[in-house]
Amino acid sequence: MAGTMKAFRLTEWEKPPRLVDTEIPKPGHAQILVKVAGAGLCHSDIGMMAMPEAIGKMAGWSMPYTLGHEVGGWVAELGPGVQGLAVGDAVVLVSPHSCGHCHYCMSGNDNSCVETYAGRGYGRDGGLAEYVLVDSARFAVKLNGLDPRTAGPLSDAGATAYHAVRRVLPKLSPGSTAVVIGAGGLGTFAIQFLRVLSPARVVAVDNNPARRAIALEFGAHEALEGIDANTTAAIKERTRGAGADAVLDFVGNDQSLEYGLPAVRNTGSFALVGAGGGTLNKNVWGYLPKDGELFSFQGGSIRDLREVIALVEAGLVRNETEQFPFSKVEEAYDRLHHGTLRGRAVVTPDIWE
Repeated sequence: MAGTMKAFRLTEWEKPPRLVDTEIPKPGHAQILVKVAGAGLCHSDIGMMAMPEAIGKMAGWSMPYTLGHEVGGWVAELGPGVQGLAVGDAVVLVSPHSCGHCHYCMSGNDNSCVETYAGRGYGRDGGLAEYVLVDSARFAVKLNGLDPRTAGPLSDAGATAYHAVRRVLPKLSPGSTAVVIGAGGLGTFAIQFLRVLSPARVVAVDNNPARRAIALEFGAHEALEGIDANTTAAIKERTRGAGADAVLDFVGNDQSLEYGLPAVRNTGSFALVGAGGGTLNKNVWGYLPKDGELFSFQGGSIRDLREVIALVEAGLVRNETEQFPFSKVEEAYDRLHHGTLRGRAVVTPDIWE
């Protein structure tokens, strides 16, 4: 398929992206060309727009590249050697890159692969374009009835939140409490997964009253304003002084770390998911939960994505999005930056206004 296409690309370090014309890629051996139906936007995209060249190159990134790591679409062309897919199949693309043959990939922990630092939409060409090139069929998960225009956020926001919830499920027995800090796109997915998969009481924490209302709508039993010492005390009060069995931090700034960690009970879990750049200037001995765990990760695994898709296809989890035509991609990023979106923003390259 020869010709040119529109793409929303970063062309210089620390400069805004631009809508440009670029060549439609040609799939090589084992590769797939996907016609993009919808590309989800992520806060990490905004961070990439301001990333210094030195940091980007440390991660193996190079300019220019197209943004967009939450992608759904239709198979447009197959390279030689591709099996299990046909032209026209509706697919969602796995968000994190992985090699497929290292220890982590072979054990099902492909989101921990050493090659995840540069991938589709972060350092390499992503899905904010009319077409996107996919390295392997293992990155394309077929959809069974879901609209590929809105499925993209499941690959990152959905799978990342699911990975955090899956990690803490063994801690969540009847009578337990799970706290979700940050009721944005990932947080509202996490609230739903906790309600579907565990018996825990779910407490959401967010500074934005609109997000707290949405958290309650999506299944949280309670929504607290926060996060500060009063929030920690409120969580302790609701758990008879013990603290929550699990705290999932989708913010990751100084405050969420300082006041989220003390809210975890002994033997409990703290998941650091948000990339807010927080630090913890504390003597951690005695500050961390006794016999507990603190873990972080980047993205979800291929297994996580498949299980998220199954939950959404079964009608057990909602995937709420706001769609924008390609001509309004900058407006969509502005709404994301200012927190005025209700659902995940999805840009549809095949629609132009």
